[in-house]
Amino acid sequence: MTESGFDFSHYYTYQEVVNFLYQMSESNPHLIKLEVIGKSYGGLDIFLATVTNQNTGKAKEKPGYWIDANIHAGEVTGSAVALYIIYHLLNNYAREPQITRLLDNYTVYVLPRIAVDGAEQYLTTPQRLRSSIRHYPYPEERDGLHWEDVNGDGLILQMRLKDDCGAWKISPEDSRIMVRREPDEFGGTYYTILPEGIIKNYNGYDIKIAPALEGMDFNRNYPYKWQPEGKQKGAGDFPFSEPETRAVAEFWRKHSNINGFISYHTFSAVILRPYSIYPDDRLPVEDLEIYKLIGEKGTEITGYECVSVYHNFCYPANRKTYGAMDDYCYERFGWFGFIIELWDAPTAAGVKKEDYVKWLRHHPVSDDLKLMQWNDEKLGGKGFIDWQPFEHPQLGTLEIGGWNHKKVWQNAPVEYLPKLCEQHCQFAISHALMSPRLAVSQMVVEHQGGDIYLVVVQLENQGFLPTYTSEKAREGKSVRPIEVMLTLPESVMLLSGKQLQEIGHLEGRSNKAFANSARGNDYRCHVEWVVKGFAGCEIEITAWGQRAGVVKTVITLK
Repeated sequence: MTESGFDFSHYYTYQEVVNFLYQMSESNPHLIKLEVIGKSYGGLDIFLATVTNQNTGKAKEKPGYWIDANIHAGEVTGSAVALYIIYHLLNNYAREPQITRLLDNYTVYVLPRIAVDGAEQYLTTPQRLRSSIRHYPYPEERDGLHWEDVNGDGLILQMRLKDDCGAWKISPEDSRIMVRREPDEFGGTYYTILPEGIIKNYNGYDIKIAPALEGMDFNRNYPYKWQPEGKQKGAGDFPFSEPETRAVAEFWRKHSNINGFISYHTFSAVILRPYSIYPDDRLPVEDLEIYKLIGEKGTEITGYECVSVYHNFCYPANRKTYGAMDDYCYERFGWFGFIIELWDAPTAAGVKKEDYVKWLRHHPVSDDLKLMQWNDEKLGGKGFIDWQPFEHPQLGTLEIGGWNHKKVWQNAPVEYLPKLCEQHCQFAISHALMSPRLAVSQMVVEHQGGDIYLVVVQLENQGFLPTYTSEKAREGKSVRPIEVMLTLPESVMLLSGKQLQEIGHLEGRSNKAFANSARGNDYRCHVEWVVKGFAGCEIEITAWGQRAGVVKTVITLK
C-alpha cells in the first residue's frame, strides 16, 4: 500500500484491507463511515464502508446502493475493484460532478471482502479454496488426491504422468500445451493429468480426486430455492448457516433503502443477471427490459457482455445453480443487480468465445497457442510454469507444471488492474445514479383570507427507476408507499387534509424508455392541506420514500 492512495502492485491481505479502510476513513471522515457487521468463522472482523456525504443527510435517509466482493476466497480481483471504488469516490468528491452528485444525494455501501478467512489463506499459502476455511461437508479429509504443493515452489500446479490409457498428449506445436488424444488414436506417448498433490490412503493402484476439505460455497447459501448438499454442492447446512452470509443478511434487513447491487467475482469477463434457475420469461416484462437496458450501459462502459445466467452461464452446462445471492436479492427485494465476472485470460489473449462455459470444457488448440503467445509477449512468460521432472513420493517419475492459476486465470495479472478497476468503477457509479430520488419540485402557500391558508407541496422522483424500484418489488410489496407528514406548531390548526398520509409511488424515467406514447408526469404528485394560523408561523413537511430518500421542507405562512 502507498500512503498517497491505491496500490495496484499486488492484492491486499486482510490487514492491508483494514489499514486501507482506516486510512480512507481518517482522511475523509465526513464521507466514509466504517463498521464491523459481524465476525467470520475464523474470528476476523467483517468490515463494511458506508460512503456518502454525511453533511447532506443521514445515510439511511438517502437512496442506497450495494457493492460486495470476494464472496469466493480466491476471487481477490473483486476486492481490489471494491476497494478502488472507495478510493476513487473519496479522492474525486468535489472534483467530478457525477461523484459529487452521488455522494451528496445517495449512499453507497461497500463490503470489499466477504470470505475474509478464505481469502487470507488463499493469499498467504499455496492453497486454493472456494469460500470458507470451515471443513465442510466432512469434518476430516477424505481418501483420495488432495491439492498440495509437493515440490515446494509455492504453487499448486498440475502433474502429468505417462500412461498408455491417458487422454492427453503433448502438442507438436508447443511442448507446454497438452491436447486431447483422438478417439481412435493409438501408438503414441500419452499422459494422465492430475492436480498437484498427495493421495491420502493410497493403495498403490487407484487414483481418485478427493472432495475439497473446505467445500463451502457462500454463493449457494442464500434462501431463494436453496437446496441441500446432495443437490447443490457447497450449500451449507441451511440458508444463511454461515456467519459471513448471515451478517450480510442482517445488514440488508436493517437497511431498507437499497435499490441495486453489484457483486464482484472472477472470471470470464461477463456481466450476469438473474435468474440462475429460470428462463427470462419468468421475469416481469418491464423488469427484463430494464435489466437489459442497464446491462447495455455496462457493456458500453466495460466492454463486457450482459447475459442471463440461466441462458448463457450454466456451469457445468445445463446444470442449475441454487441458493445464489443475485437470485435472492432480486426475488426477495426486487433489486436490479448483477454478478460481474471480472477478468478473462483468453479474452486478454484475443480468444473469441462463442460460449462462456463450453469453451472451458473444449476449445481448439489454436486458442491455447494464442494464450501461450500472450503469456510470452505480455507477461514475460511468468504466467505458465514449464513442465519440470519430479520424483513423486507415491507416483514415481512425473512432471509438474502448468498455468499459474491464481495470478493469471482466476485473477488479473496486476498490470491489468488499473484499467479494469477504472472501467468497473464507472459502471458502478452509473448504476447507482439510476436509483429513484425523492425531491420537492415546488411549494405554494395561498392566503385564503383571515387566518386561513392553503398549503400545496409538489413532490417528484428525479431518478431513473421508480420509487418502488422494480415490478418484482411491487409484486412482493417489498417497498412501502411514500409517506408525507405535516408537522404543525401549537399555534396552527389543521382544517383539511391528513397530517400523515400515504401517496403511493412515483414513476421515474424507466417506464418511458420503451414507451411509444406520452405518459404525462407520473413522476410527480402534489399534496395539499388547509390550515388555520398566523403570518410568520412555520410548518414542516417531511416526505419519506423507503428507497427514494427523505426530504424535508419548511414553509412560512405569509
